[in-house]
Amino acid sequence: METREIIIIGSGPAGYTAALYASRADLKPLVIMGHEPGGQLTTTTDVENFPGFPDGILGPDLMMNMKAQAERFGTEYLTTHVSSVDLSKRPFAIECENGDKFLAKTVVISTGASAKYLGLPNEKELIGKGVSACATCDGFFFRNQVVHIVGGGDTAMEEAMFLSKFASKVTIVHRRDTFRASKPMQQRVFDNPKIEILWDHSVTEIMADDGGVNSIKVTHSTTGEETVRETNGLFMGIGHTPNTGFLNNQIDLDDHGFIITKGEHPDTNIPGVFACGDVQDSYYRQAISAAGTGCMAAMRAEKYLESADHA
Repeated sequence: METREIIIIGSGPAGYTAALYASRADLKPLVIMGHEPGGQLTTTTDVENFPGFPDGILGPDLMMNMKAQAERFGTEYLTTHVSSVDLSKRPFAIECENGDKFLAKTVVISTGASAKYLGLPNEKELIGKGVSACATCDGFFFRNQVVHIVGGGDTAMEEAMFLSKFASKVTIVHRRDTFRASKPMQQRVFDNPKIEILWDHSVTEIMADDGGVNSIKVTHSTTGEETVRETNGLFMGIGHTPNTGFLNNQIDLDDHGFIITKGEHPDTNIPGVFACGDVQDSYYRQAISAAGTGCMAAMRAEKYLESADHA
């Protein structure tokens, strides 16, 4: 079995950027793209905040461009999912869902984090049409409009505060009668005149027309009473799940399952294994920051391969 210099697990802005830098360093990277090639941006319509596109660009188009750019320099792609890895010895062993097996001197993990959704029937179809899991990405599009956000933790509070800069009114829908967010974050929300709180309710249906989301149905947690509320957007503030299950606890993770990297570097606790993008970033979660860490991971992998440590 051939041993690769570098294998990148996952795609998206982080994986494609790591591939670009690795291929330009003549490391001939293989990118195992995963179940969602291109990552979360493939479900995003307009991307207005990625530098270099003054008129914006469609998320899928941006990902296709990044993929093609890395391919131009020799990156190979495999459309399958990594089912398991063995990081206990070198070279590292990688096994894919389709039965393919590989060995690698270095591994870059860029498997991302999946936003948590409510599981409603038409929810995923309406992403980019009024449903969003990223206020920073999409809040601007709801200027002077009415929006609702689901959640009760710090994520929901932060998203609600950000949305209040643009929306005319923000309503937090929470299934309980208290928030689990930190007290300072709660107080900021309570003090914001543009934010309303709907306690003891859950969103049970999303209604839309040709223009996108126009209303939601909420159900009282105790009485079961249903109410329809008009809204232009529904945001999910219930967190993200990092895609790290295939690692089988071989890499150090934080309490929320995100990969722990060393200080300003993308190094994990295993020499020769690097992480970039949302799988190790629970704070920024932006395409541009993910791309930056992808660059860092590839450069660190190159330096590692040049050193004696990997022998």
